[in-house]
Amino acid sequence: MKIKFIILLFSSIWLALLVRVFMLAVESNSYYSKLSLNNTIKHEKIAPVRGEIVDIHNRPIAINKLGFKIELAPHLLLKKNKKQFNKEINLLVKLLPSLDKKMMIKNYRKKDSFYNHEYIDIVDYVPYKEIMPVYTQLNLRKNIKIESAPKRFYPYKNIAAHMIGYVARANEKDVAHDKLASLIGYTGKTGIEKYYNSYLQGTPGEKEIQVNANNREVKELSYKAPKGNSKLKLNIDIELQKYITGLFKGLVGAVVVMDTHGAILTAASFPNYDLNIFVSGMSYKMYNTLAASLDHPFTNKLVHGLYPPGSAIKPSLGLVYLTNGIRSTDKVFCSGSIRLGKRIFRCWKRNGHKETSMIKAIRESCDVYFYEGSLKVGIKKMSHDLLRYNLGHKTGVDLPNEFIGVVPSREWKRHKYNQSWSKGETLNTSIGQGYFLVTPLQIAQQTALIATGRLPTPHLVNMIGNKVYKAKLRDVLTAHEKARLPIIRRGMYEVCNVAHGTAKHYVHSKTTIAGKTGTAQVIGIKQDIKKRKLEHELSYYNRSHAWFTTYGPYRHPQYIVTVMVEHGGHGGHAAGAIVSKIYDKLLELGYIKKR
Repeated sequence: MKIKFIILLFSSIWLALLVRVFMLAVESNSYYSKLSLNNTIKHEKIAPVRGEIVDIHNRPIAINKLGFKIELAPHLLLKKNKKQFNKEINLLVKLLPSLDKKMMIKNYRKKDSFYNHEYIDIVDYVPYKEIMPVYTQLNLRKNIKIESAPKRFYPYKNIAAHMIGYVARANEKDVAHDKLASLIGYTGKTGIEKYYNSYLQGTPGEKEIQVNANNREVKELSYKAPKGNSKLKLNIDIELQKYITGLFKGLVGAVVVMDTHGAILTAASFPNYDLNIFVSGMSYKMYNTLAASLDHPFTNKLVHGLYPPGSAIKPSLGLVYLTNGIRSTDKVFCSGSIRLGKRIFRCWKRNGHKETSMIKAIRESCDVYFYEGSLKVGIKKMSHDLLRYNLGHKTGVDLPNEFIGVVPSREWKRHKYNQSWSKGETLNTSIGQGYFLVTPLQIAQQTALIATGRLPTPHLVNMIGNKVYKAKLRDVLTAHEKARLPIIRRGMYEVCNVAHGTAKHYVHSKTTIAGKTGTAQVIGIKQDIKKRKLEHELSYYNRSHAWFTTYGPYRHPQYIVTVMVEHGGHGGHAAGAIVSKIYDKLLELGYIKKR
């Protein structure tokens, strides 16, 4: 009896399972088939149009060219669909001969899979004029989709390239940082394009649509427009920028023209490059050629170039001296060198400057005066005050990844190299050599501090949408320091306007300016060398970097002009003519008001 009961139980269970399988596989089949054909709801993000960038006079310097991208339906590489795939590709090549057939196939294969049910991008951009004659014909084909796809374009090509920056295809890192980059496909990589990327790219829209089992759109249920076209207005005057770029032809270095409140009218790094080559991508050959250049065209030297400041730092150090026990009337006798232990520290002038006070030391750039002053003041106070003046810190400019440079000190060297400090290093620091490193923008900011007594935050942007950028000025000087600024300013005036001034013979501007030249060595000079080679006698990459930082007009400072020429030799000789022409152009364009 028990055996019969067990057999009956198992039979009942198996019968129930068989009935359930039959119901799912046969009876319910029609129900699920009908359900799969019913429309379902799908949400699609809509990419916004990237905002334009314009100069101070609303001239467009980064715009969007109207065009389209081409997409193909997925799963066309399956055996049953292969003929259709080839047919679509051949039709595209026939109607649009400029398309690369191999590249389209490659792009399709890369993204096609059983798990992908979305249309696949095979061509990123086709110009509006090219696609419009065949748009209707292509758009009627069920396997081809034509979507709007603006392309970034830089009408001035290489002008202000490092400041404007560029957009390029978003990589995995970009997408991980910004999900919108996945939708748009492009993102800001450098310069203003990167710094203000979130604002420029806008906010995506969204539409709700009904699709059938074949993932085809049946009906649009709702639509939320994207928020794009966010305009960014810069302080840059593109015509002034073009003019200054012409002055720098054949030279390597950086230049910044900034008002005393920090608004940057012109900023450039040389050599530069055509921004448009990055939008669509460049060949490996072209990239390798640019990357291998010893002049580093990819480096934005304004904020990423680190150089010894040389004598360009003497106005700031002179202010440190005057507020730490050295009087402007105190004199040092310069014989051409001083001895410290077994080492000789030379002045640039072999026969020396004789009796020298602060103003003369700045005017004629006497190294011995600053050597002696550094031994009295000491590296601790020198580095402390220079850091307070904002050297060794970011200027705050609206460019990505700004470098801070190095203001050397005992603590810095101990932390960096685990070594003690020497007095010889204090002397090297006093003339802007040794471990001392700055960016050209930092020197421009220091010049503004000397000219006005307040520290500006350099900025490229003028307006973000309808919001005007508010200039930021900081008080970093004590009242005691501000009271001594006229002495430093007088020295800088004499650099450009008085006999024996290091820039006197090179400045021919219609505007009276004040400034400081600098010659920053890139190679050391051995102790046993009695007679130094002149800069033009050295091989190019062994020549010193040339600095000339200025402000003008002298009595009512309005603008800062800082020029750094790599391997240019003497600052006044290499940059004096450039600076003079820049001030004349500012006068011509009405930026400098005659008084």
